Amino acid sequence: EAQLVESGGGSVQTGGSLRLSCTPSGFSYDAYAIGWFRQAPGKEREGVACILPLNGPSWYSNSVKGRFTISSDNTKNTVYLQMNDLAPEDTAVYYCAIDPWGMSSWYPPGGDGVTHWGKGTLVTVSS
Repeated sequence: EAQLVESGGGSVQTGGSLRLSCTPSGFSYDAYAIGWFRQAPGKEREGVACILPLNGPSWYSNSVKGRFTISSDNTKNTVYLQMNDLAPEDTAVYYCAIDPWGMSSWYPPGGDGVTHWGKGTLVTVSS
């Protein structure tokens, strides 16, 4: 069964850091984009960051650019989202997602190429 296994998340104060990880398993895609969306209470889901693990191009939303870094460790088949300088507006459930057609699903207003979602992990940033 294809799945995205997530870990990380938690609670921090403003200015703190957290790291999320996501490991895809059971997929037979030749190539794919993988990354995170987030959804805050009462808000629509938004793309946060994604990467093409095989050759490295990445994308970030304007709201996290300069604070978050997405990376892939192909030896571990794992993608990481390092989140620094966290702010209360970053509070949300973060979902790992995979799209075999590329990164466009993450670009506003969003696409429908995501085939699998992780279960989500809660990130809470207190002021």
